Parts: sequence; C-alpha cells; structure tokens
Amino acid sequence: MNSEFPINTSGRPIAYVRPIKASELPEDIRDQLPGVTDLYAIHHEEGERLALVTDRTMAFVMARQNDMEPVSVH
Repeated sequence: MNSEFPINTSGRPIAYVRPIKASELPEDIRDQLPGVTDLYAIHHEEGERLALVTDRTMAFVMARQNDMEPVSVH
C-alpha cells in the first residue's frame, strides 16, 4: 500500500523538522538572531512549534533526545 505520510513504527511521537527563513518569524524573535537567515523549526505532530535551531542535524538530535521520531517536511 502506498502512503503519503510516514508510517511511525517506533511508537514515539513524530517531530516534524522543516527549514524556515528568519524573516518569517516575529520581530521579537528575529531580534535575538542577529545575522541568522536560515533556521529549522521542530514541530509536534499536532503542529505546535517546539523549538528553533540553526542546524538540521541538531534538530534531529534534539527530537531524538526528547523521545520523538524526527521526519523532514519541505
């Protein structure tokens, strides 16, 4: 069977990791990121943003450290 969505066989919640531009963030957050243009957002299965990091690998590590199964979203 073909599935459009990843099948989670680990039993852990999925963490969605997606690239974002700093310009998409609220001004108060951008003010804390001088010189940063690209980030990665980590989202819970239900869409809530959990964290912002500057490195994709760090996003995956952070998700796994919090017992979540990271997947990329484009």
